[in-house]
Amino acid sequence: MTASPTKPPRARKSLGQHFLNDASILDRIVEAAELTADDTALEVGPGLGALTKLLVQRAGRVVTIELDPALAAALPARLGNPANLTSMTGDARSADIAGLVGPGTPFKMLANLPYYAANPIIRRFLENPPHPQLMVVMVQREVAQTMVAEPGKMGILSVAVQYYARPSLVCDVPPQAFHPQPKVSSAVVKLELYAESPVAVANPAAFFDLVRAGFSAPRKQLHNSLSQGLGAPPEQTAELLESVDLDGRRRPETLSLEEWTALYHSWSERSGLASPGLRQD
Repeated sequence: MTASPTKPPRARKSLGQHFLNDASILDRIVEAAELTADDTALEVGPGLGALTKLLVQRAGRVVTIELDPALAAALPARLGNPANLTSMTGDARSADIAGLVGPGTPFKMLANLPYYAANPIIRRFLENPPHPQLMVVMVQREVAQTMVAEPGKMGILSVAVQYYARPSLVCDVPPQAFHPQPKVSSAVVKLELYAESPVAVANPAAFFDLVRAGFSAPRKQLHNSLSQGLGAPPEQTAELLESVDLDGRRRPETLSLEEWTALYHSWSERSGLASPGLRQD
């Protein structure tokens, strides 16, 4: 049954639904997206349309993708059927991005992401073309802090995000800004995607294999964690680290994106992982 536009449905716990209803936070999200009448905005998980209402006022075209079919069906009528809105049902973790916005169409992505799906959705838009010009996403605050972290507090997510984009924290969001209230605090992060990554990596898949290996035991010193993750003898790992002048006593969280890249280059040269069909760095 289609949800009534005059009587909002209850949030579905199974879909992690928490509807943002704080006007000041909504304004901060829209301002961070820097929308103009020439922009196409893709909103993931519009819910009851509080953010969508602002987007259709700012962007020339708004496309929404909502996992809940009842919410997706009710959204246009709830907002007065704006001519520049297209509401679609689907899962952003697997949807054809080009099919949503149109092939070759520049777009900006905005989302209040359910905590269980935040990482796969963010990774999909970062890793799979077509890429958005920028992303403004709301996630759990601890996840946001990891995304924007500097060396000393970095994790796998930090490296992955910063390989593709320049992240910045827009604002923190308390549980009281939602209905129903979540049990944790949230934050809004802006991701400005690079036309090209700031580091030169011939084989991104192999690069992230190395990073994952390095974080296999993040609380251990780097030489131990990397040896464990690669399944390599300690002496071989020590030689690898020495080749790029990295102190094996450091912890993985202290390495910068540039240091991971240098480590990758040495590792790929030693193991022959740089594919002949790819550019050699």
